[in-house]
Amino acid sequence: MKRSTLLARVDAAREPWDVLVVGGGATGLGTAVEAAARGYRTLLAEAGDFAGGTSSRSTKLVHGGVRYLRQGDVGLVLEALRERGRLLANAPHLVRELPFVIPVYTHWEGPFYGLGLKVYDLLAGRLGLGPSHRLSREETLARLPTLAPEGLLGGVLYHDAQFDDARLGLALARTAADRGGVPLNYLRAVSLVKSGGADGLVAGAVLRDEETGRERTVRARAVVNATGVWADQVRRLDDPASPPLLAPSQGIHLVLERRFLPATSAVLVPHTDDGRVLFAVPWHGRVIVGTTDTPLAAGPSADPGSGPPREPRALPEEIDFLLAHAGRYLALQPARGDVLAVFAGLRPLFHGLHGAAGGHATADLSRDHAVLVSPSGLVTVTGGKWTTYRRMGEDAVDRAALVAGLPERPSPTVDLRLHGAPPAGTLAADEGEPWDVYGSDAPALRELAGGRPELARPLHPRLPYLAVQAVWAARHEMARTVEDVLARRTRALFLDARAAAEAAPAVAELLAAELGEGPAWRERQVAEFQELAAGYLPG
Repeated sequence: MKRSTLLARVDAAREPWDVLVVGGGATGLGTAVEAAARGYRTLLAEAGDFAGGTSSRSTKLVHGGVRYLRQGDVGLVLEALRERGRLLANAPHLVRELPFVIPVYTHWEGPFYGLGLKVYDLLAGRLGLGPSHRLSREETLARLPTLAPEGLLGGVLYHDAQFDDARLGLALARTAADRGGVPLNYLRAVSLVKSGGADGLVAGAVLRDEETGRERTVRARAVVNATGVWADQVRRLDDPASPPLLAPSQGIHLVLERRFLPATSAVLVPHTDDGRVLFAVPWHGRVIVGTTDTPLAAGPSADPGSGPPREPRALPEEIDFLLAHAGRYLALQPARGDVLAVFAGLRPLFHGLHGAAGGHATADLSRDHAVLVSPSGLVTVTGGKWTTYRRMGEDAVDRAALVAGLPERPSPTVDLRLHGAPPAGTLAADEGEPWDVYGSDAPALRELAGGRPELARPLHPRLPYLAVQAVWAARHEMARTVEDVLARRTRALFLDARAAAEAAPAVAELLAAELGEGPAWRERQVAEFQELAAGYLPG
């Protein structure tokens, strides 16, 4: 998957695309896979990198949503549990089962959460991952030896799944390409093209190459706005008077050393001071603690004309909140100096066409999704969460096909194996770091490293990544910057921001050789990434 080859296909196109997807996060990539898999001529344009925004900053969980069950949103839970099962089947190299323990410190919690999780099991049905059950105090501490023991009565065990979000996004981009689609990063939609003037129907877009500045006008029978928290900005390209659909909120996560939770089970605290749940999740040899829920208006400032910030920053009070709550439940109490990285993401919470969130906290807004069509035919899909990306894409393409008058074709994605998945009926190999996330591509990486011994060296002694991964990212995964490699093709920035900053010069040198760039480019890339990495430290 080479960017230059895909751009050449755009330039060579003489007929309108069937579907143009604007946005390359979870929703846009899922929509592109859905459209391409149905045989529609599909182009995806992402202004930055694939999964470069919210879609790489999740809690790394594929789950039905225990909290949504508590809120009574049974429909969302049912849909998410079905999609969880499908993801486990279709991307076993990226999605794995994970046991969770809810610690019990009062006598009423055990029966209460135990009953709720039995309902969760029943809703999962045949796609369930194992029955939930009560744990004794001794069993709980055996699973979670660093859980705070004082007052602990026991726990409740249940099962969900976890994944690598940015790598799943990349797998979707490659799956779309495998199916004949054209997914392109660093291609920004700067305006919409309409037939018959400003009041006509949407018929394409003007796309600007962010690397060269060149603009291309592309025609399309259907245009899908799948830009997440920036969906309102794209809707205003269609109609400047469009009312807002979204009430974005910010959630942050802290990354700690594994010694804070040396376990193969995750911790779920079902009720924090702000009404959310708290997770402590083992991931890639680290522990992720999160999350918060801060309405965007109370968080980082943003230019209303450009929408939410591309690189949100954790607020000091959010960091303090997570450290304080983690300290209540972990025997080893983390401090700011223990934080290896802190990352913030923005949730595209859908509140409808009636202005603000109706006075409700963003934590109370549904994580369900919506598909809307403007009078000009622009299809907008928004809301939702990673677990239900496939269903969002299916719904969006159903609507786009209807708007554009495309041939009606059923969705083929329920059992579509994603790029890198082993053949159906076989299990994903337990390759270990760093090979697991590559699935069936792992042997080719090993072969590349074997042919050039210098590529088998680590990028940094505190990171589980090798130089060959930067070269592979440039050759096969459309990585264009040091950030692409260290934030998303590998997860170095999220695992240890200081180590990632120190690895930046080596990555810049490898990328420059692959992309044909010179010393000035390398220096600029290192400086830009190290400035970015500084924002992933708690200060």
